[in-house]
Formats: sequence, structure tokens, C-alpha cells
Amino acid sequence: MSESHNQTPEKRLLLGTSNRKKIVELEAHLKPRGFTLRTPSDFPDTIDVEETGATFMDNARLKAVAQATGRAMWAIGEDSGLCVPALGGLPGVISARFSGTGPSLQGATDQTNNAKLLEVMQAFGPNERDAYYVSTIALANPQGEILIESSGECWGRILSAPRGEGGFGYDPLFEVREYHRTFAELGLEVKRAISHRSRALRQFLRQLDALDVFHR
Repeated sequence: MSESHNQTPEKRLLLGTSNRKKIVELEAHLKPRGFTLRTPSDFPDTIDVEETGATFMDNARLKAVAQATGRAMWAIGEDSGLCVPALGGLPGVISARFSGTGPSLQGATDQTNNAKLLEVMQAFGPNERDAYYVSTIALANPQGEILIESSGECWGRILSAPRGEGGFGYDPLFEVREYHRTFAELGLEVKRAISHRSRALRQFLRQLDALDVFHR
């Protein structure tokens, strides 16, 4: 019997993010499952996705659909950020642009975002500094249909000064109470076990493993 009739279709996925640290985290879970992964940097042109969603999941869907239809590939869209209840949920969906200026909040960096968060949190006492990270993940097929959605949260608190050299974003200010360490201080293995993105990924992978299209 010819082997060509028994070959499993190539499991190709486009990771719709240019954030290298997010890519590394996604790769660690997807490569062992036999997926061939692509990122936006593998293509000569770029697909810009304006994050106009009112929620993290809205933005994850936008990214997944734009990348999937633009590249004619299955694509993952991910959106995440930090929410502080005392600030009405800010930085929220503008976490990456929190300290930006102008209508599109341009020019923000991790350093300026952290500085702004420290400044606005000065008005709040130690019992008002709860915060949580959110991660949302969506999978779109090449036709732009969303087949999988998942989300995860990780709660902690905002410190009054940064600690640690690892991580990215607000990680130096976000302390996980159970560990008495910030995300920037925790080792990668611990962070992979408890982070918002890891929790969203575990939920996502259970659905992905069950998706018939990758098992025909």
C-alpha cells in the first residue's frame, strides 16, 4: 500500500504576534504536538491589525482573523494585559499603550508604562493594590472562522517599586502573593505553571488536541 495515502496533513499554525517572549511560550507548548509554526517575521510583508476591540478577546479574534485570511493559514491571535480594579480595570486593553500620547497612544514603552502605573497607584493604600493579568487566545481557520477561544487570569498585587530583571511588560511590579515574588523574579518554569497565559494555553490546548481537522 502506498504510504502517500496514509500521511497525516502538515499541522501548520501561524502565531499572530511579533512579541518574541510570547512566541517562545507558545512554541514550547505547540512544537511538541507536531505543529510547524510560522510567525509574522517569516513573511516579507506585514499585516497590521488595529486593536479596536472593547475586550481582550475582541482583540484576539481580530488578530486571528486578520492573520488567517491574509496568509490563508490557520492562525492564533493572542491579547493580554493587566487590570487593576482600583483603576476601574485600567490599563486593560491599552496595557501596551498605557503611557502613550495622542489619539492612538503612540510612543509607550515598558519603562514608561511602569512609571505611569507607579505614579497613579501612589493614591492607593496597600489594601487597594490588587491586580490581575488576563490572557485570551483565539484560533481562526483560513476562511476567518473562529473555532477556539480560551482565557486565563492570574491575580497578584502592584508593588510600590519594581523588582526583578526578567519578564516583560508590568512583570517587575506584579507580585504573586503565594510566592512573594514578582513575575520578573520568578523562574520560567514557575511562571509557565501559574501565569495567565499558561492557564489560557492549557484550556486552548485541550480544545486544539480535540480538533478533528488536525487528526485526519
